[in-house]
Amino acid sequence: MNTLTRFACVAACALAFAAPAPAQDFPTRPVHLVVPFPAGGAPDVVARSIAQRLGERLGQSVVVENKLGAGGNIAYESVARAAADGHTLVFATTGIATNMSLFKKLRYDTLKDFAPVTLVSSGPHLLVANPGVPAKNVRELVAYAKQHPKKLSYGSSGNGTVLHLAGELFNMKTGVELQHVPYRGASLAQNDLVGGTINLMFSDVASALQYVKAGTLRPLAVTGSKRMPSLPDVPTIAESGVPGYDIEAWFGILAPAGTPPAVVDRLNREIRAVLATPEFQQRMAALGQNLVGNSPQEFGAFLAGEVAKMGEIVKAAGLSAAD
Repeated sequence: MNTLTRFACVAACALAFAAPAPAQDFPTRPVHLVVPFPAGGAPDVVARSIAQRLGERLGQSVVVENKLGAGGNIAYESVARAAADGHTLVFATTGIATNMSLFKKLRYDTLKDFAPVTLVSSGPHLLVANPGVPAKNVRELVAYAKQHPKKLSYGSSGNGTVLHLAGELFNMKTGVELQHVPYRGASLAQNDLVGGTINLMFSDVASALQYVKAGTLRPLAVTGSKRMPSLPDVPTIAESGVPGYDIEAWFGILAPAGTPPAVVDRLNREIRAVLATPEFQQRMAALGQNLVGNSPQEFGAFLAGEVAKMGEIVKAAGLSAAD
């Protein structure tokens, strides 16, 4: 064997040794699914439901890791910097799109530092009012709010959250001035809404339904583009005289940028199989979420659209958050 041939063999062996394990060998150890929310909330519940079933399909445990702080940025940054081998994923929500424009010095790029795997689900919120508000629908609400500027308030789970931005979008589209009252969690805001301390809330459907059925909160409209099967008589905000209004919460799974396409495709295929099970579909329906399970390319396009849409709302409202 001449020197050139020997060098070529050594180089080929070195490259083969350094290359990542082929997709058919993935995963080779437990997969970590990072959730930027505390245990017990809706994102955590959904993530754990997926993790258990996904682990069974992958033949490796999928460990849910709750990593809190900085509006989800600690979790998102940790995954953006993780090894791009599919063993670390993040359970992303609308916040990862909002944070691009909300935080001035973000240490990750939503569209460059992640490989989309799949959009898990999306679902609207429900605009609900304390019965003391003299409006039975959106048109009456807008008329009353214009006659009484800054009198009506709405609560949210915090500055920059989708519940907050839903109200800012409503203000922009209608020209009213609903006053935002941030809380440290949606449940606290909802308690004050029922008690009459605040007037309105763009609430997640699952927690609002019990109060709607009890008659302690009045449903005015749905924030998404379609009516909900569980509330067929409640119109969307768009069809209630506010054309173009459409904002929903969503859940999706991302891997670090650079994750091999074959690994992303394997994750996509197995997660979509989990989403297709009747048991999982029933669980999500109870949370007011519509299952999606699309391709990585479709989720990537969706994510880009969300970054643009949320950026417009943040800019128009003049919002910013500390790093």
